[in-house]
Amino acid sequence: MKKEEHLVKNLFDGCMTIPNLLSVIRIILVPFFAYFFLNGDKILAISILAFSGITDFLDGKIARKFNQVSPLGKILDPVADKITMLTIAVMMIILFKKAESPVIRAAGLIFIVFIVKELIFVIGGAVMIGLGIRPGAAEIWGKVATFVFYVVMIAILLIGPEVGAFGQFMPEPAALVLVAISAVCTLVAFASYIPAIIRQAKERFSKD
Repeated sequence: MKKEEHLVKNLFDGCMTIPNLLSVIRIILVPFFAYFFLNGDKILAISILAFSGITDFLDGKIARKFNQVSPLGKILDPVADKITMLTIAVMMIILFKKAESPVIRAAGLIFIVFIVKELIFVIGGAVMIGLGIRPGAAEIWGKVATFVFYVVMIAILLIGPEVGAFGQFMPEPAALVLVAISAVCTLVAFASYIPAIIRQAKERFSKD
């Protein structure tokens, strides 16, 4: 029990940082994004999504440049990503399900990949913390996948077929391909975490 208490105590050491504040802001923005999205106010929803993406980029930059990397930040940042991406995926499924085009509806089904991946990470992360294993920081592929996801989602919401707020300039096959590329990046990112998780688990249980 002492190990777990020590882990929790260390987790909050140096937690009052700008990057952690930005991560908290991203989490707070999620329900606002969902509200405006579901109420058809795509401009505000896109604005919130873009701002969330910018803060996601900035928190990592600030943490590294000003030496504000913290144990809590290593968890808070990916948690904010997971909650945001999970919400966006659900919203996009709802939106694409209403589309007349079978291509767009098919693209909507791909978002199930994002939901399953994020749920596995959320549940797995909770189990790891419960076992006294501190999840590591995001791998490079995780950052790439998150960046691609934000870019693709914003592009589709701006000019995607049937759903674009500023016109439907993007061809249907292009939208399908972009969503598929983002899904592939997500799967690669998921696979890149597995070796680190196995290594951390072995280290944790070898100490017992």
